[in-house]
Amino acid sequence: MSARILVAEDDAMQARLIRVYLEREGHEVQVVGDGRAALERARTVRPDLLVLDVMMPGVDGLDVTRILRAEAADVRILMLTARTTEEDLLLGLDLGADDYLTKPYSPRELTARVRVLLRRGAVAGAAVPDVLRVGALEIDTARFEVRADGKPVALTGKEFAILTALAEEPGRVFTRAQIIDRVFGYDRNVLERTVDAHVMNLRRKLGGPGYVETVYGRGYRIAG
Repeated sequence: MSARILVAEDDAMQARLIRVYLEREGHEVQVVGDGRAALERARTVRPDLLVLDVMMPGVDGLDVTRILRAEAADVRILMLTARTTEEDLLLGLDLGADDYLTKPYSPRELTARVRVLLRRGAVAGAAVPDVLRVGALEIDTARFEVRADGKPVALTGKEFAILTALAEEPGRVFTRAQIIDRVFGYDRNVLERTVDAHVMNLRRKLGGPGYVETVYGRGYRIAG
């Protein structure tokens, strides 16, 4: 799911790294270096999500959050903070942040948190339906059931998760790294060839490669 994301981070190198990872996820990303610019850009661009560093010159991240919430802005806010005490973290949440990430953090962890926030509410549009249908493929996420051409297909948990992730956005090409983030989690040391092995088993059970396509040099997709 693509979203408009505003990154407010005064460390230029860190901001650039965040931008690279979020753009790899297909998001439209803008970057500012201080709190005042974050407020101005948020009011004009109306981003879906704001990645907000707490410690910034002038207007800090806490003030940005307080002001945006007073203006009834519905932007999702992921707060980045070097403060690790419970009081500091609770203050950010009390002011209206949706989630926080303590420094140092992994860029993959940040993209996973962003993904959760975008899925959590109205930012990403309607919730994923219980039954996903793509061509002759039917995935019942509530019952953990899959049918291909009307025939039931028994999948493992990881195979089901990969298929569901692809089917949620038909036509989108997912890299192996993106599949790892979505299915295995940011804290797992999973090799890309593990994804290939799961996809190979998935194709065999579905009756061939027609459902899950390989985009050479990029990754996998389900054609819309």
